[in-house]
Amino acid sequence: MLHIDLNCDMGEGIGNEEALMPYISSANIACGYHAGSIAEMERMVEWCMQYNVAAGAHPSFPDKENFGRTEMQLPLNEIYDLVTDQLKLLNEIAIAKGAQLHHVKPHGALYNMAAKQKDIAAAIAKAVKDYNPSLIYYGLSGSVMIDAARQEGLCTASEVFADRTYQPNGLLTPRSLPDALITDSAVAIRQVQQMINTKSVTAINGATVYLQANTVCVHGDGIHAVDFAKALYTDLREVGITIKKINH
Repeated sequence: MLHIDLNCDMGEGIGNEEALMPYISSANIACGYHAGSIAEMERMVEWCMQYNVAAGAHPSFPDKENFGRTEMQLPLNEIYDLVTDQLKLLNEIAIAKGAQLHHVKPHGALYNMAAKQKDIAAAIAKAVKDYNPSLIYYGLSGSVMIDAARQEGLCTASEVFADRTYQPNGLLTPRSLPDALITDSAVAIRQVQQMINTKSVTAINGATVYLQANTVCVHGDGIHAVDFAKALYTDLREVGITIKKINH
């Protein structure tokens, strides 16, 4: 039977997190650098426990002003440190709540840079490995993020996106371009089904890009995020695809 993990970025001040919880299987919790606070992290961990959702860290550049979506040129040791610091912060909260961190997924510009730049990908992967080698690393399917994590011996989850379009090289279409986002839930659902069933996605130029889909990102900051997540969750289950968190 086919199965997929549905992950969602959480604790970013949107306010719809608990409403999303029933329709996802893993949550990427903001660690205060691009969004979030101690109180929000505590609340997210509590809800993850309540709804049986895997709790993961969502580290980013220190960039609240731009929601972590602006590229920053930092030394690799600083990238290593900022990932480590955010993992440590969220992990301490999880332990205090009786929970355990399940995965890590970089956010925004840090994610996109790591998907293209081997040195950044390697710095993040090493930080994860050194802090907790049992964490599952969520990275863009087919990118150097996955390669770097595997080289460190980490368990990986190849991530695909329900609400983003793809370039012919397998990278996401930059948000600065008008066709970067998919706002029609029916189109997004068809894309997800294609990625799960055929291990491919149709790029914006019509080319077929082959990829592995272990986890699907559903962004929680959209206007209709809850309705979209519910529709995707319901549709996948109706066609026999099980929603479940990733195990080692």
